[in-house]
Amino acid sequence: MKKPDNITNNDWKLLKQRYEDLDYVIQKLNQNYPVQYLIGYVDFLDAKIMVNKNVLIPRFETETLVEKSIQYVKNMNLTEGSALEIGTGSGCISIALKNEFSTLEITAIDVSPKALKLAKRNAKLNKTQMTFIRKNMFKFNPINKYDVLISNPPYIKETDIIDPQTQYEPQDAIYGGVDGLKYYEQIFRIAKSSLNKTSLIALEIDEEAGKILKHLAKEFFPDATIKIEKDLAKKDRYLFVLNK
Repeated sequence: MKKPDNITNNDWKLLKQRYEDLDYVIQKLNQNYPVQYLIGYVDFLDAKIMVNKNVLIPRFETETLVEKSIQYVKNMNLTEGSALEIGTGSGCISIALKNEFSTLEITAIDVSPKALKLAKRNAKLNKTQMTFIRKNMFKFNPINKYDVLISNPPYIKETDIIDPQTQYEPQDAIYGGVDGLKYYEQIFRIAKSSLNKTSLIALEIDEEAGKILKHLAKEFFPDATIKIEKDLAKKDRYLFVLNK
């Protein structure tokens, strides 16, 4: 059977290895069903991350968030500290950080029990150890103190038109309210109460939200160094708050 034009040669090879019924595969692809769900996993930096309909598919932009965060963690000498990830989904961010820093103690929270179940499987698959907690971030009052807070929260505006494949992904992991900013103020509140004096906040953001989020971060952390950085497409995609 001929490879569909909308997937890569490597993905087609993986699909042929996994499925006997390629007609079914073609049908799903023609319905814009994500090829990553059909394959069952994605490569994320040095980790193999299983994915299904209960978690957002990890994207290149988030790989860059982790790569940049790794550099900040090194520069700020936080490698033997503790980190909190808010909204872990598949666990890809925390697992990639743990692969880089075995001495970093990581706690990852998510509201979805199905997402956490998969995140735990991914942590085991990648031979990483961390603490997973089911928690609604709006009801989360951390007891412990952390040196790093990292998150890729939902930030797409409800009115935005995006890739039709995303209809199969969990919608509450994509949309961040009318303005796309629903989750950020709560993240800063959690950070304010739970981070040590010397700490890092690393967030993925919408390309148009940099100025307003920088201003919001400054309200919570007036003495911090706040940076907006670009993704590989040269779009403002990351916000870093450096408390020293």
